[in-house]
Amino acid sequence: MRTEKKGLILTGGRLDLTFAGSFLQRETIDCVVSVDGGLTYTEQLGLIPNAIVGDFDTIEPSTLERYRKMSGILWDVHKPEKDETDTELAINTAIKLGCTKLFLLGATGGRLDHEWSNLHLLKMCLDLGVEACLMDKQNKVYLLSQEKTFYRALLHGTYISFLPMTEQVHGITLTGFKYPLFKKNICIGAEAGLCISNELAEEEAKITFNDGILICVESKD
Repeated sequence: MRTEKKGLILTGGRLDLTFAGSFLQRETIDCVVSVDGGLTYTEQLGLIPNAIVGDFDTIEPSTLERYRKMSGILWDVHKPEKDETDTELAINTAIKLGCTKLFLLGATGGRLDHEWSNLHLLKMCLDLGVEACLMDKQNKVYLLSQEKTFYRALLHGTYISFLPMTEQVHGITLTGFKYPLFKKNICIGAEAGLCISNELAEEEAKITFNDGILICVESKD
């Protein structure tokens, strides 16, 4: 059994620094990877990254210079004209550094195309056997490919929503939820509200399904 290594990826979207600070107080992070403009957040949070990744088109040169003077940081510099996003490159770097669980902060709330791209990068992580989630003050987003038990005390917010990542997800059963389901199939583009804004009716609840991949969103109001 491999040892869990938790990585934090700081990207250049919107980030509530108060939330990020409280996250760092309650979560033990083994590796920090800063992505381009996310290096500003890194500095504001008082962190020294293990790696800095990007084409550096959205970061102040003075900030870059301060970190260039520090030793022991892996620099992964790319040209702006490339096939991968900076966040994809950062995920690859974090995995190369041995991370088995990734938290992406600053990956939401900016450009919608980048946010959706980051959501799809969760599928890349899933395929590589790496647990990953996007987090901000209001939401925690991750993928499910198998059953999961939810505990009220550990939820990011009150509400839980499930959306199909694959074209179809078969046999969804929800127990312990305010709105239960039994062996329900859902697909992209239909019954979009069926699995939106559910809540735990008990201290713990469970989802099971036969096949497919779900997007799970834990949200605060």
